[in-house]
Amino acid sequence: MIAPLTPSSIDVASPQKESAMLFQLRTDNHIHNHERLADGIRADVESALTGRLLDRLRRVEVYLQDLNSHKGGVDKRCAIEAHLAGHQPVTVSNEASSVDDAVRGAVDRLLHALEHTLGRLQDRGGRVSMSGEPT
Repeated sequence: MIAPLTPSSIDVASPQKESAMLFQLRTDNHIHNHERLADGIRADVESALTGRLLDRLRRVEVYLQDLNSHKGGVDKRCAIEAHLAGHQPVTVSNEASSVDDAVRGAVDRLLHALEHTLGRLQDRGGRVSMSGEPT
């Protein structure tokens, strides 16, 4: 059974002046939400999403859940929702035995999903039709 998320969240404004990205961490009532945890996860996200990816992000929301509480096992879930400027949000998730592993896996999936999304947007302008004529 998935534990409901509580209003426990921490908003962290971007320390970089050129980036207007808002970072928000939310946890359920089984994972203690504190500023050090939020700062560490934000650093993981920012180090993975460099250059054009980071510049296009407006908001990143990270949701951490302990799926089966005290029972242990692969029960930590990290879901990340990234809001690109002018586009629909991109959402990924990962489950692992620890919060760190769940976050690492979700960040890797987010990187792949954003590269795929932005790559498709770039390819759209340079298509060549079946006849060989540019579109």
